[in-house]
Amino acid sequence: MARKSSIKNLKKARKAKNDEFYTQYIDIQKEIEKYLDYDSNTFRNKVIYCNCDDPFESNFFRYFVLNFNRLGLKQLITTSYKPSPVANIQLQLFGDDKTLPKSKGRPKVTANKFIINEVHDIDGDGEFDLKDVAKQLKANKHNEWAPLEKNGDFRSPECVELLKKSDIVITNPPFSLFREYVKQLFDYDKKFLIIGNINCLTYREIFQKVKKNKAWLGNGMGRWISGFIVPKSYELYGSEARIDKNGDRIVATNNCLWLTNLDHGRRHQPLPLMTMAENLKYSKHKEIKDKKEYPKYDNYDAIEVPFTDAIPSDYKGVMGVPITFLDKYNPEQFEIIDINPHFFTIVEKGLPKPPQLKIAGRNDPYARILIKKSRKII
Repeated sequence: MARKSSIKNLKKARKAKNDEFYTQYIDIQKEIEKYLDYDSNTFRNKVIYCNCDDPFESNFFRYFVLNFNRLGLKQLITTSYKPSPVANIQLQLFGDDKTLPKSKGRPKVTANKFIINEVHDIDGDGEFDLKDVAKQLKANKHNEWAPLEKNGDFRSPECVELLKKSDIVITNPPFSLFREYVKQLFDYDKKFLIIGNINCLTYREIFQKVKKNKAWLGNGMGRWISGFIVPKSYELYGSEARIDKNGDRIVATNNCLWLTNLDHGRRHQPLPLMTMAENLKYSKHKEIKDKKEYPKYDNYDAIEVPFTDAIPSDYKGVMGVPITFLDKYNPEQFEIIDINPHFFTIVEKGLPKPPQLKIAGRNDPYARILIKKSRKII
């Protein structure tokens, strides 16, 4: 129930265009480390752009600036949309000074950009930390801290120019603008690693990219992302909503994921499965065990597989599987055909959209990814 309450609140926030959900440092760290495990040079000599991140608040900025040298980054660029409603409790980079001072002819700053070209121990204490970054930025040595001309919207001309200079975009974009945000990434042919709602997989623009192997899930979904930092105005519900030791207000959900086009090892791991006969005899799911066969749809030539771990390894036809299958999807093991109830692939061919999948005597299945075994040998 706790997670359901948080999910309900996130949906309300999305409808209200309230996208102030900040990612925790630990969730960024554990996701990034998986790409380094697969290829230690994933980020080496790359320009990283975090274009939805208030540098005063963002744990994306904090992670990449503190690991700048270890990752071998060429440059780190972060831009903010506007001053954050979250108190300056994550970075405390410049104390209480959260805005640049006014200068003649310039209105009050509402958005900033940070461009980091190098980091090192500037105060001589033998360690590199955020205090060193602050001193370098204040001294304007090799790094840049400056106001943006506009409000920092990722679609603004100045932010697009920064996007063009980048190699990889990594951030938690506004859920309410997710379609438009992803479209921009593909329009400019950028590598990316971003957080989104699981429901984004049912968007035509996103699903077709996943189907064509141009985007895929990161290293986990649901509880892999342990929660988000929210403003003080956000009401906390459920036993998993909490205030941590730093005073951050955390809501935990089970409906978010990492979406990326950066390669990682998990997407190449084959899903261990039993044969159809083994599933019918040994499955832990009562819907499968001791049944004569898997149910078939009345209006589509495919079988219903209600659990990812119940996919029969020896079935060569089309199968309808839960959307969470994509968290385990290996393109060398399976081929994606389409998605119920949208049938984007059929519609894009100019053919009539089929009706939603039906099984006599049962409730209509939830969203189903239609798959079949890949012709590739793994």
